[in-house]
Amino acid sequence: MIDPALPCIDLHRHLDGNVRLQTILDLGREHGVALPGDTVETLRPHVEVNGVMPDLVSWLDRLHWMTAVLGDVDACRRVARENVEDAKRDGLDYVELRFSPYFQALPNGLDPAAVVEAVVAGVAEGRAATGLPVKLIGILSRTFGPEACSVELAALLTQREHITALDLAGDERSWPAELFERHFAAGRAAGWAVTVHAGEAGSAQSIWSAIRLLGATRIGHGLRAIDDPALMEYLSEHRIGIEMNLTSNVQTNSVPSFIEHPFKRFLSNGLLVTINTDDPVISGIDWRHECEVAAPLAGLTPADVSAAQRNAVEIAFLTRAEKETLLLAARR
Repeated sequence: MIDPALPCIDLHRHLDGNVRLQTILDLGREHGVALPGDTVETLRPHVEVNGVMPDLVSWLDRLHWMTAVLGDVDACRRVARENVEDAKRDGLDYVELRFSPYFQALPNGLDPAAVVEAVVAGVAEGRAATGLPVKLIGILSRTFGPEACSVELAALLTQREHITALDLAGDERSWPAELFERHFAAGRAAGWAVTVHAGEAGSAQSIWSAIRLLGATRIGHGLRAIDDPALMEYLSEHRIGIEMNLTSNVQTNSVPSFIEHPFKRFLSNGLLVTINTDDPVISGIDWRHECEVAAPLAGLTPADVSAAQRNAVEIAFLTRAEKETLLLAARR
């Protein structure tokens, strides 16, 4: 299903939702965290989702053990480095990793700014070791409220030259976009692009707000756009990218099943929809699985997957020259 003439790109991949099970065990022992399993296989059922969760918030609970073991900034650095290594091992040609410094810092009282510095350093180490092109996206975790997001934003700004874009993630229903307008105004002023989780647990209106109030040029998930024909037309006309995550959308009960997923309808309506992994360890998948297993289950053809790969090149937070380099490398 994967088009070998096009690069393999993952644009929506949470590094703090992609911690190796062995790393959780190692860090748990190092920092004295009592884990629900003492081997990879006994830990797996407590981290990896097998089936469908009641809702998005229940699914997000699986992140607990990944952040509980981040006992110091060296742990954050290790996780970031391993994310790059894993992306390379998965066969990706380019990846955008996103992370929430407040979310990582909170369980063990770390300094969010120190977390950002550690993540930047870990990604740099991974990039140097693998040669994989990587960009970082900073997340504001709306679940903790606007004041906490101000702290998070300040932490991200300490490494502004190493951050490419700003994202808003978490409990979409309880914390609407209008509460975070000033945060994203500051992010845009820093020169960052904007991508926002919207239309996953929330409505089509949440997507409109992400665009109109926060300045989003890409949308994470965006499922509920299918409910609003005017929004679908707007997304297509204005070339606003959609970072879709097939398996996690089913696991979070955001869509009833793969075959009912709107991905193919998005493509048919000219939307720049792409295939991504979200939180690979939690979902128990990688990018190739999404293209070769999940995509056919959602009714996608090889031509559809190829179109999604081309869309990923178009909407990636890369310069034109960087995109051309990726395309040339894939065609060799």
